[in-house]
Amino acid sequence: MIKLVIGALVLDLFLGDPRWLPHPVVLMGRFITWMEGWLRRLFKSASGQYFAGIILVLATVGSAFIITRQLITWAFQLHSWLGFAVHLLLLYTTLAVKSLHCHARAVAVPLSEGKINEARRQLAKIVGRDTHNLSYREVCRGAVETVAENTVDGIISPLFYAFIGGAPLAMAYKAVNTLDSMVGYRDERYSRLGWASARLDDLANYIPARITGLIFLIISPLTPGGFAETYKIIKRDAPKHPSPNSGIPEAAAAGALRVQLGGTNYYRGAASHRALMGDDIEPLQVQHIYRVIGLMYGAVFLAVLLGCVITLFFRGW
Repeated sequence: MIKLVIGALVLDLFLGDPRWLPHPVVLMGRFITWMEGWLRRLFKSASGQYFAGIILVLATVGSAFIITRQLITWAFQLHSWLGFAVHLLLLYTTLAVKSLHCHARAVAVPLSEGKINEARRQLAKIVGRDTHNLSYREVCRGAVETVAENTVDGIISPLFYAFIGGAPLAMAYKAVNTLDSMVGYRDERYSRLGWASARLDDLANYIPARITGLIFLIISPLTPGGFAETYKIIKRDAPKHPSPNSGIPEAAAAGALRVQLGGTNYYRGAASHRALMGDDIEPLQVQHIYRVIGLMYGAVFLAVLLGCVITLFFRGW
């Protein structure tokens, strides 16, 4: 499994997410959309919607796991090298290191050139909040928060499940994450149908989020905030976040970079107030986007190293 994980990471770092390659998450999204329409027609009552949410989770996550495992099995039956290649390619699609880097950089570059409208447009591709009226500081905040949070969702969590169960389990996690991003909302439309997806996403990210916080803390002596500031902010501010997981990487990044994250976001014109994370020691600037990217790469390196050490330990034991 170590060779597969390292190989998948190398592929991701070099290739990223090429547009010509069909991505499993796109197929998952289409399946979820189809299932949602079918389930809404079948279950119309309030209690039925809760039950439909469970069916949606089981069908999506189960399909992702079974199909991935079956494709790998068939490939191995044809040839061992083909099986390895298929497993490697499928695992590679679950990682988003280069993609997250490129998206964050696409915000930072025009922002550093004074092209704030272009920076807002690029930020809109990676956040759900309204971006058309954001100030320079708020664009920086959105990019930093996104990189910090998605270090868990797009990198550490897939790596965690890959070390445990290879591409099938990592792909099942991606299905959970895709469900949450599509239906895991607390609004009138999805509060019932999406409840199971949201709760499962919280559960799936629980351990990886805390591993990420620990890794950020290990890296923190190399950051402007240092260990003491990073630890203080995680302990003080992470519990304030409405998500049981997202507050940890965001608070850690805020402490490490000596910036203040959180505040008021707007979603389709409606205000959403989030607790403040960190102390406003350094005004948010473009340089903090690049620094959080560096923090992300440090987390990737340590997570893979930690996974390899633990895997070798249990293999020897």
